[in-house]
Amino acid sequence: MGAQAKLGAFRLPPLPTIGEIIKLFGLRAQKQLSQNFLLDLRLTDKIVRKTGNLKNAHVYEVGPGPGGITRSILNAEVANLLVVEKDTRFIPGLQMLSDAAPGKLRIVHGDVLTFKLEKAFPEHLQRKWEDDPPSIYIIGNLPFSVSTPLIIRWLENISKRDGPFIYGRTQMTLTFQKEVAERLTASTGSKQRSRLSIMAQHLCKVQHSFTIPGRAFVPKPEVDVGVVHFTPLVQPLINQPFKLVEKVVQSTFQFRRKYCHHGIGILFPQADRSKNTEKMLMLADVDPTLRPTQLSILHFKNLCDVYRKMCDEDPNLFTYNFREELRQNKIKKCVKDTGGDNDLDYI
Repeated sequence: MGAQAKLGAFRLPPLPTIGEIIKLFGLRAQKQLSQNFLLDLRLTDKIVRKTGNLKNAHVYEVGPGPGGITRSILNAEVANLLVVEKDTRFIPGLQMLSDAAPGKLRIVHGDVLTFKLEKAFPEHLQRKWEDDPPSIYIIGNLPFSVSTPLIIRWLENISKRDGPFIYGRTQMTLTFQKEVAERLTASTGSKQRSRLSIMAQHLCKVQHSFTIPGRAFVPKPEVDVGVVHFTPLVQPLINQPFKLVEKVVQSTFQFRRKYCHHGIGILFPQADRSKNTEKMLMLADVDPTLRPTQLSILHFKNLCDVYRKMCDEDPNLFTYNFREELRQNKIKKCVKDTGGDNDLDYI
């Protein structure tokens, strides 16, 4: 019985501190990769606690770096931890952790933006989307340069239920610049309300768990860092294809300080813009004088539903690109001003 209890309560053996690992392997954060190391294990432990109960869970850590959060995850008695690290300088320090936790840590040298997670975990861990989330978690102290494109990609995966979410409603706990964390969780009417707010909140329950002061990182970034927890919803609040929702939301926030009809208008070609904008707003029951930040998820649901119907009626509408029309108009003006069309060969 004592032996079983001992096996169940895994703890890493004494190891060099993260600071000593950095010195031992001559590691320096690279500014071009937006790297910042979190050395305080009390904070890495807190990130792991906010993730949930990881005992016997399977975890995917994004960009472990020198291994601070990695240690806290292993000490949470996980069944298995997969880390994907792009920077080869960190591999020896991670290998030291792997040696200290036999059979628990898998290290992959790769890029999180291209790494395929579909076959990373056993099939028996899969859950139906309507069931409770699987015992799989994603955790990451993300480089600032990667965080936004990565979360947008994962949100699209959630909408398609593929990638990391082929196993079910996989939960994520990730770090972002504080301003980005505030945008992800911003409520209707907040000055931080943005495209990210709608894209995240219509697919997930999003919680800003806590803020880490910039001084806790090495080197110290110019901003504080927000830890954000995502739990995919059983049913999205906007039940339309991701790319359609993204187009409507992105267009609406194009002119965030103006009335929302300005941004919604650029969904339509100039010739029928005024008529179609008025039609879309009327059918969606959206006040054209609201600012984009004042629009609720329900407003965006109605806008997306109406836009989908309009696209079904006009198959060319979805491929319409406002910026491309602007470019073509400039070309035509240039040709007209020069009195001929020979300049087209040079544009």
